[in-house]
Amino acid sequence: MAEATLVDVRNLKKYFPVRRGMWRKVIGHVRAVDDVSFSIKEGETLGLVGESGCGKTTTGRCILRALQPTSGQVFFKQNGDYIDTAAVGKDGLRPLRKDMQLIFQDPYSSLNPRMTVKDIIGEPLLVNDIASGKELEDRVLGLMRRVGLRPEYMRRYPHAFSGGQRQRIGIARALALNPRFIVCDEPVSALDVSIQAQILNLLQDLQEEYNLTYLFVAHDLSVVEHISDRVAVMYVGKIVELANTEELFSSPKHPYTEALLSAVPKPDPRIKTERILLKGEVADPTDPPAGCYFHPRCDYAKDICRKETPSMRNIGPDGGLEHFVACHLAKNLDLRGIAVS
Repeated sequence: MAEATLVDVRNLKKYFPVRRGMWRKVIGHVRAVDDVSFSIKEGETLGLVGESGCGKTTTGRCILRALQPTSGQVFFKQNGDYIDTAAVGKDGLRPLRKDMQLIFQDPYSSLNPRMTVKDIIGEPLLVNDIASGKELEDRVLGLMRRVGLRPEYMRRYPHAFSGGQRQRIGIARALALNPRFIVCDEPVSALDVSIQAQILNLLQDLQEEYNLTYLFVAHDLSVVEHISDRVAVMYVGKIVELANTEELFSSPKHPYTEALLSAVPKPDPRIKTERILLKGEVADPTDPPAGCYFHPRCDYAKDICRKETPSMRNIGPDGGLEHFVACHLAKNLDLRGIAVS
């Protein structure tokens, strides 16, 4: 494990049981996260992208132990030692939670409507016995100012705020304990485009100021391109490609990544590009196909794709950037990317 690595995920799995009948007998499992591995360096932003339902949010919540993984390891660096967060008990999780926080997707449902802004942002400080009384109020005011909220809003309730302001409250709450790692679960997908830019710029400013490390979950590749250092592409519970942002956008190696990139809107209407329309439906995570999960929708698929599951391998240039891909034909395909702005 590299010394600069903060989070190291190894063979992470999360299966949800499918029950049926009067006795709720387990008849199968939904493979929400299916053998996922990656690492995140300190101060880095790793974008995790894919279509809805592919397991992005579940991956983030398993890393934070908001969900208990079915199997696998999640190593988090704390005080120079790597702790497997997937294996520690509840007592061991408590000190870890100060360093790992979550920004939720929906700024409307993630805030308690019966709590004021002061109570929402200050609750982590109270629960962890860090501050109370006047000190707590001063720290809440400082956090509000840092995320762009006016101090006089402290006694207001969530219903009095816009979506962008609510998300700023959620960000302030996540920052309250001075964490080192934050899972951003589609933090701008519910916001207007103009507000999205403000929140993204705020997240980048906070990252630089506090040396934060982000796992940025999103389905909008334009947003991911703007904020991420590296990007991991997920399909039906598996990582199919992982590379530096510029490398992945300009030179994709997996057919699914090529299809995603073809759907990114172009700001210049004079640029005409052909969108790749995938055939068929997304594979059923309760009964995925044999071999590569993507092969029923892939125009490049061969017999080996239907029979053997591709392993994640580095096909980047020797001595150059790492470029991991799970595709049997990756070295033989000439796929179309897009220019990074």
